Amino acid sequence: MVLFFNDIILIIIGLLILILGVLIGVAFLTLLERKVLGYIQIRKGPNKVGLMGILQPFSDAVKLFTKEQTFPVNSNYFSYYFSPVISFILSLMIWMLIPYYFNLISFNLGILFFLCCMSLGVYTVMVAGWSSNSNYALLGSLRSIAQTISYEVSLALIFLSGIILIMDFNLIKFGEYQNMVWFMFIMMPLCFCWLSSSMAETNRTPFDFAEGESELVSGFNVEYSSGGFALIFLAEYSSILFMSMLFSLIYLGGYDMTLIFYMKLVFISFIFIWVRGTLPRYRYDKLMYLSWKSYLPVSLNFLLFYMGLKIYLLL
Repeated sequence: MVLFFNDIILIIIGLLILILGVLIGVAFLTLLERKVLGYIQIRKGPNKVGLMGILQPFSDAVKLFTKEQTFPVNSNYFSYYFSPVISFILSLMIWMLIPYYFNLISFNLGILFFLCCMSLGVYTVMVAGWSSNSNYALLGSLRSIAQTISYEVSLALIFLSGIILIMDFNLIKFGEYQNMVWFMFIMMPLCFCWLSSSMAETNRTPFDFAEGESELVSGFNVEYSSGGFALIFLAEYSSILFMSMLFSLIYLGGYDMTLIFYMKLVFISFIFIWVRGTLPRYRYDKLMYLSWKSYLPVSLNFLLFYMGLKIYLLL
């Protein structure tokens, strides 16, 4: 009994350290983004606070969380207040999936858990837009929901091809199957579809239709200030980091406890930022056509191909 209790305590401590690591990672990802965008636009980016602007994320956090919390008079206060909190908790919960070989929770059905958390994230956006009682916020959230749901389909189908290849829902298995060759080379077109779908899923440029400055100001989070806005912001960047981790886990050789794995993760996150600095916003109808008329048929065809390949290999 004592051993069991100690194990639980160690798991909780491990999860707290993981959450702390994710939050620090998110802080420095925002700094990296502002630096990279600065150099793309031939300027410096943050360079005043601390050495070369290294403390900028922390001063931003202090500023955001100490600002006065405002809320619209006509808003549905309870749901308005709690939707960013739930969004943030969901984005941190997904991080339990990292397939560590020790201490933390090991998921046999990790991929299903990921799909469930991803689907629940849509509701927080919907509630945040609706409860603000603002037309702009509602329109932004409706756009965001339509986009997220559309790309969830292609994302799940692309994931299915990988599941067919390893025949398991456990993310550790991806590492075992990629000892000889990375899945990126076996699933070349699909991995690029996954990358752009994950950009659409996390509402990033060139698919950031939740926040069209010319018509919707800032989308579903337009009425949020201070802590609420900071939590939405943290949830978005946490999911970007997680998607980068998942990409390097599925297509770039699986999880191994080396510096190279984290370098791959940072490189994929850098691609998210690089795309933001380079590409203009897509047209909304083209975004929908891309999902339903391009990615969906491609992922279905590849799924059938990998199913046939697997059956052939098993026979």
